[in-house]
Amino acid sequence: MKLTDIRRDYTLGGLRRKNLKENPVDQFNLWLEQAIEAQLTDPTAMTVATVDEHGQPYQRIVLLKSLDDQGFVFYTNLGSRKAIHLQDNNKISLHFPWHPLERQVHVTGVAEKLTAAENFKYFTSRPKGSQLAAIASKQSSRISARGILEGKFLELKKKFSDGEIPMPSFWGGYRIKVESIEFWQGGANRLHDRFIYTRVDDAQQWEIERLAP
Repeated sequence: MKLTDIRRDYTLGGLRRKNLKENPVDQFNLWLEQAIEAQLTDPTAMTVATVDEHGQPYQRIVLLKSLDDQGFVFYTNLGSRKAIHLQDNNKISLHFPWHPLERQVHVTGVAEKLTAAENFKYFTSRPKGSQLAAIASKQSSRISARGILEGKFLELKKKFSDGEIPMPSFWGGYRIKVESIEFWQGGANRLHDRFIYTRVDDAQQWEIERLAP
């Protein structure tokens, strides 16, 4: 089959202005709850896009770990490619692809580092294996073989087998302060429904506009 022949129509339902919540965080939480209830694979997975010093965009998938009116939160190695990008350009975009529900959410904003206390609270809540992996992996660096990574992990596992695992200084989180959120619902004949919330000012006030598909 040719790639140009691969398509499907979207028929699960539309999205109307009267059904939208005034606060985009409330609207997002509603859709996220519905994605979880629908048992989607990795409903909190989101594509994170950053740009390097040459203007080259990069994307990767991470997991959303918390959300409130202050923004979207994720955690990473602070020496990773995305963290290095954010040092020079803290503009960022997030994308949630909930294909089975024929929905997408696109977020733009700026990234701010979390406090040490926030990082510590989440790090200590993680499974022990995840804590060890955060220390063992120098994220985005080049390695010659997987065995090097596995060997470091086993070394750390033995070292901290009977004690608490210290949070590494090179690990932490970011809060994305939202500038806009777009909600996309698939529609028949490619007449999709798109609504974008744009922050009016520093207060929690939002302008809602419909976008053409």
